[in-house]
Amino acid sequence: MPFTPKTPYLTTDGIIELYEEERFKGIVLIERKNEPKGLALPGGFVDVGERVEEALVREMQEETNLEVEISRLLGVYSDPKRDPRFHTASVVFVAQAQGQPKGGDDAKTAKVFALEEIPIDQLVFDHSAILKEYLRQHNTKR
Repeated sequence: MPFTPKTPYLTTDGIIELYEEERFKGIVLIERKNEPKGLALPGGFVDVGERVEEALVREMQEETNLEVEISRLLGVYSDPKRDPRFHTASVVFVAQAQGQPKGGDDAKTAKVFALEEIPIDQLVFDHSAILKEYLRQHNTKR
């Protein structure tokens, strides 16, 4: 019998910085259709045979109806307790987009939040910690 290693599920999440022309409007959060319900960064599972970057672009399109351009890697988040369903490891990117987000696929809705209006305490998974790191880096760049 061949050895089948048990590893965490690989996911990707995106912090979409939404612009109107050159003006920064905020970031996109989704309201999840499925458990755990609540606000979250858009994202999902990486398919076998798919690069993480390709999965990010695909998931952003499916969940927000936005075409994104990846600007940088924020980090890899792999706490075994980050997802209450099972162990996941997420590669989180910062990306840019223009347009109006619209919820689709696993997202009930998709909405833009100004940085000072992000409801940090309403986020599921470890997305509050991810966004706190993003905001720390964002404020440092200014």
